Amino acid sequence: MSHTVPDRDVPARDAPNLNAVVEEIAEEMRKRTDRGEVATYIPELARVDAGAFGMVVIDADGNVAAGGDSDVPFSIQSISKVFTLTLALGKAGDRLWRRVGREPSGSPFNSIVQLERECGIPRNPFINAGAIAVTDLILSGHQPREALGEILRFMQFLADDTTITIDNAVAASEQRTGFRNAALANYMKSFGVLENPVDFTLGVYFHHCAISMTCRQLAAAGRFLAHLGRNPATGMSVVTPERARRINAIMLTCGHYDGSGEFAYRVGLPGKSGVGGGILAIAPGKASIAVWSPGLDAAGNSHLGRVALEALTKRMGWSIFGV
Repeated sequence: MSHTVPDRDVPARDAPNLNAVVEEIAEEMRKRTDRGEVATYIPELARVDAGAFGMVVIDADGNVAAGGDSDVPFSIQSISKVFTLTLALGKAGDRLWRRVGREPSGSPFNSIVQLERECGIPRNPFINAGAIAVTDLILSGHQPREALGEILRFMQFLADDTTITIDNAVAASEQRTGFRNAALANYMKSFGVLENPVDFTLGVYFHHCAISMTCRQLAAAGRFLAHLGRNPATGMSVVTPERARRINAIMLTCGHYDGSGEFAYRVGLPGKSGVGGGILAIAPGKASIAVWSPGLDAAGNSHLGRVALEALTKRMGWSIFGV
């Protein structure tokens, strides 16, 4: 059997230029007309410009590639659930899994039918019921203001940016219209899944979902998940490598609700979306990525955000399933 030996004089194929790729994708997204629909059930989110698009990628060396509206703050909504899960695991470890599962839901993020079938135990920590249960664990032993302050300080610490704040207008808007979340919380309370007064838990939940960040800040906050639990900017360990892998696994299987399979199929990265139009995606060992486009698809995930991430992983060869 003969083997072909590569010609050593032939140069290796150049790696794609990350800055150029991100700028190209941002320009392509700017021109697209299929933008999805902004969330309207939270009145404050209905006012957001559907034409906005931002993207930031921070690689392993700390290089930042940015495109579009990368420094415009937006409501991160359910992306905050990645960080509350991280905090809750730090407090309770595997005891957390007695109160919430780790399986994909296959149902809308605010389904009460599934919760009824499963005796008040939410399917995973990223659907609304699961995130409310996680918030309740963080709240235990604290006043709501203290718990919320801990969550916000954690976000500021991860992003190394103390200017990150909560958009109180969005939080108030959610509290005025969050009847289904109140139903989920009361239903879990009836099964003993929640320990604290429902109003306290929901207040903290609505406020941490209303944290406002830019793509640059969000990508910085997610870096520890791309680098085995360590923030390369500070050298500090946030979680163990095993815990970082497990959070990424839940992001891959559950991070986009009943659109998680489609996201894994097309993008091939762990990710977490929010109805504010943001997505945090993790390329393990390579980069932390934040993208924002307010228009949502039918499953409640950013339409152009997913399209942009699919383009990025194809051009950079970053899918965890292979080039």
